[in-house]
Amino acid sequence: MIAARIRSMGSPHWLALYGAILVSWGALYVMALPSDLRASGAVYGMEFLASLCIVTPDAGGYLGLVAMWAIMSAAMMAPTALPAFAAYDDLGRGQGGGFVVLLGGFLAIWLGFSMLAAGLQLALFQMGYLTLFGNSQSLVLSGLLLILAGGYQFSPLKEACLIQCRAPLAFFMTHWAEGPLRNGLRLGAVCLGCCWALMLLAFVGGVMNLAFMAVAMVLMALEKLPEIGRHITGPLGLLLLGSGGLSLSFGLFG
Repeated sequence: MIAARIRSMGSPHWLALYGAILVSWGALYVMALPSDLRASGAVYGMEFLASLCIVTPDAGGYLGLVAMWAIMSAAMMAPTALPAFAAYDDLGRGQGGGFVVLLGGFLAIWLGFSMLAAGLQLALFQMGYLTLFGNSQSLVLSGLLLILAGGYQFSPLKEACLIQCRAPLAFFMTHWAEGPLRNGLRLGAVCLGCCWALMLLAFVGGVMNLAFMAVAMVLMALEKLPEIGRHITGPLGLLLLGSGGLSLSFGLFG
């Protein structure tokens, strides 16, 4: 059974998915500013860095941010949904066409999130709360984001979404008649319900911080595993709440 599952995940649609994930991570690596360029800001001033940065208040800057968030969402969220994709592939008997449509619906939801996140990043940058690189430069903002994410870990909505993500076979069997597109949209919406607050912590860890993205992706993937995730959600929430409280306290009274 395991050997058959491994062989089926070598089908063309699976190889295309793996390739897309690798390309997305490669694009993020290329897009991330090297440390020497960051350090040059101290020598040449922030005007030098501003000329290299896509975060600008015009439409081109916004579209660039949407593209960045869309690539980041694909790179981080597609791996967390691999068990769900495998469950759909089993039910669909390896039909690659339906698999691709399902994936398209899933990514469409995250494209919508990317549009909202890009708008939020641009607004926070213009208000002076974020650096050119998308990092929070306000302890209050960082604290509020951490508290939001930590509190959401204990919310009924997050729990309801995690239940769906942890039982993908039951999820698809319930909605199978709706077809691959609507199933993809549903899966994307459930995944968004699990992970949107943690994704917004990119403003704390760094929007183009590859280490933060990798750690966040692993945590979100583990949360969706039935035997492991139930032991992660609560402690992670407490850690985020504690970190947020400290950051907020230093920001207000430090």
